[in-house]
Amino acid sequence: MVTLCSLEDDDIVSQIWRLQHVAYRLEAELIGFDEIPPLMDTLETLRSCGESFYGWLEDDELLGALAVQSESSGSLTLTRMMVHPDHFRKGIADSLMKHVLNEYQNVPLFIVTTGTLNTPAVTLYRKHGFRPVSAAEVAPGVELTTYHLHNVE
Repeated sequence: MVTLCSLEDDDIVSQIWRLQHVAYRLEAELIGFDEIPPLMDTLETLRSCGESFYGWLEDDELLGALAVQSESSGSLTLTRMMVHPDHFRKGIADSLMKHVLNEYQNVPLFIVTTGTLNTPAVTLYRKHGFRPVSAAEVAPGVELTTYHLHNVE
């Protein structure tokens, strides 16, 4: 079940921190870059990040999360998407994405950036209508692609 997570709840913050360290280490290996920002987080930086986290919880255990941040332009940036590796291919990321797109259905533009070589993430975003708009090399041999989804009413 998808729920809005409170960053004032110490247990939830700890679970998000542990989840992102497991999930983003795999992405780091996949794209060949270990300086992914969520891997640098502490509990304190996570608690004060200003993002809204939606979590997939089963028996009070966080199995996946999607974080978003509203931009001054009125757009919404998907800042983090993570699923515990033991729960891959169970539809958790898809459910989180559907929930957030529905929750923010009046937002005109959704933005997400991921490693160009992160095939599972790229597949998920494209499945939901995101289209690539730019790519940039952030380190030798490491490219990030930014995707947009324009919400038409």
